[in-house]
Amino acid sequence: VQNGWDKLPICMAKTQYSFSDNPNALGSPENFEITIRELVPKLGAGFIVALTGDVMTMPGLPKRPAALNMDVESDGTVLGLF
Repeated sequence: VQNGWDKLPICMAKTQYSFSDNPNALGSPENFEITIRELVPKLGAGFIVALTGDVMTMPGLPKRPAALNMDVESDGTVLGLF
């Protein structure tokens, strides 16, 4: 509340096989409870991710793509790779 996080939208990270957090409860199960194991603020993107079950997330991308720092000199030397 103090930082305004209560105003951020929630993104649910869950199994793609079900509306629930149970990958064995396929499709649209009824009368289920969902367990949130962690809330992860993604403040740069402006939302909070609710992680459920064994779901894994991908890392975010930087604001400035690494390709903008890459170049090839006239002799073929590549610059900006890490």
